[in-house]
Amino acid sequence: MACGDGGGSKDKAPAGDKVLGPVGDVPVGGGKIYDDAKVVVTQPTAGDFKAFTAVCTHQQCLVGSVAGGQIHCPCHNSNYDANTGAVLGGPAPRPLAAKPIVVTNGQIVLKPA
Repeated sequence: MACGDGGGSKDKAPAGDKVLGPVGDVPVGGGKIYDDAKVVVTQPTAGDFKAFTAVCTHQQCLVGSVAGGQIHCPCHNSNYDANTGAVLGGPAPRPLAAKPIVVTNGQIVLKPA
C-alpha cells in the first residue's frame, strides 16, 4: 500500500524548480517582474514566454517595468529588448541574461540554471 493520498498538487514543481505564477499574470506584449526570484518574464507574442534576470547590468538595480516591448530600469534609465534582453539604451553595458523557464499546467516554472 502506498503512503499518502496520491492527491499531489498540480502546482508543485520538481526539486530545484520554482513556480513563478500563472501564465495569465504575464500580458501579451508586456511582462511581469518576479522580485523574489529576481526574474522578469515577458510574452512578446501570444504563448511565447521569455525570461531574463531582473537585475540591471549597469549597477544591479532591479528593473522596474515592462511596456512597449521594452524592459526598463528606473535607476539610470537603461532599456532592454523584451524579446531578447539586448540593451536598447542607457548605461547598461550588457544584455540581461536569459533564464530557463517552462510552462506546465498553466504555470510558469523557473528551471535551475
